[in-house]
Amino acid sequence: MWLLFALLAAVTAALMTIVAKIGLKGIDPTFATGVRSAFMFLFMTCVVIVSGKLKGFTSLDQKSFWIIVASAIFGALSWLFYFLALRDASASKVAAIDRLSLVFVILFSVLFLADKLTPKLALGGVLAAVGIILIAL
Repeated sequence: MWLLFALLAAVTAALMTIVAKIGLKGIDPTFATGVRSAFMFLFMTCVVIVSGKLKGFTSLDQKSFWIIVASAIFGALSWLFYFLALRDASASKVAAIDRLSLVFVILFSVLFLADKLTPKLALGGVLAAVGIILIAL
């Protein structure tokens, strides 16, 4: 099931990029990111309520709460920088460079999560980086 969700995430991220690029014409990227974030909050709040997951809030410990807050800040910064870049460059170049996050995830997961850096994972990261650079140039 994770593969289906990952593919759906990729397709919806691609659609978000195209729609955002169209919508950024004549609009400040910081303002657009704020509007997008507000609607995401409303949408996700509805999803949490409709799916019956609101009770999860009571089981959220303080450490997890602050880690999720940090994740939200990094996510907001990521989208702000993404929209700023999208304003000035083609969607395909911005999306390609954004995919360098895969390489950073590999590095950070080895450093901070004690994931094993296998030869296959290292080669895949290098090939991904090379492909990203080729697309962006």
